[in-house]
Amino acid sequence: MATKSKGRQKIVMAKMSKESNLRVTFSKRRCGLFKKASELSTLCGVEIAIIVFSPGKKVFSVGYPNVEQILDKFLNAQDSSPMNSTTLQLGQALRSQRVRLLNKELSELLIYSVEQKKQGEELIKLRKQREEMFWWEALVDDLRFEQLDMLKTSMEDLKRSIATHAQNLVMMEHPLALNGCSTSTGLSMTPNGFNLGHGCGHPIVHQN
Repeated sequence: MATKSKGRQKIVMAKMSKESNLRVTFSKRRCGLFKKASELSTLCGVEIAIIVFSPGKKVFSVGYPNVEQILDKFLNAQDSSPMNSTTLQLGQALRSQRVRLLNKELSELLIYSVEQKKQGEELIKLRKQREEMFWWEALVDDLRFEQLDMLKTSMEDLKRSIATHAQNLVMMEHPLALNGCSTSTGLSMTPNGFNLGHGCGHPIVHQN
């Protein structure tokens, strides 16, 4: 036999003791309240303003057409009312709260802008240091005259080192051909770019 459901239970209207539940409920209910205000303004063409202070002392407001216009209209209509002083203070508190929030956001944006500027300067500095340390990796068109001259000298030194290394390899692989200056087959055992000559002297490197 199926158990009977108790149906929807009424929520006890009392302040929640758990902080996390309180904040979540406030956020959901506030969004629902603001949505209902929007629907009421659209369906009935009314002007409405809602001001809510959260458990964390943050202020939230919504108004149609806007909160300031409705507050000004309300204050002007209540000039002769004994509650005018309290209402005026409420309007001033709302404006002050908004000004503080805007100032806070502005300060955070300024701090963020300064930090981004510092990071950009650091990146430019690091890039310049890398270019100075590894200047040969840069494009030839970007090199200065002194760097081009150093690059030319380095390439010439590298070319001479390669030629010397090639000569040593030939001497190790074919020592008889170099010492005797003759072979039975008449085949050349020297790499391209080397000329041992008739006297078997040091190889001559043809450089372009």
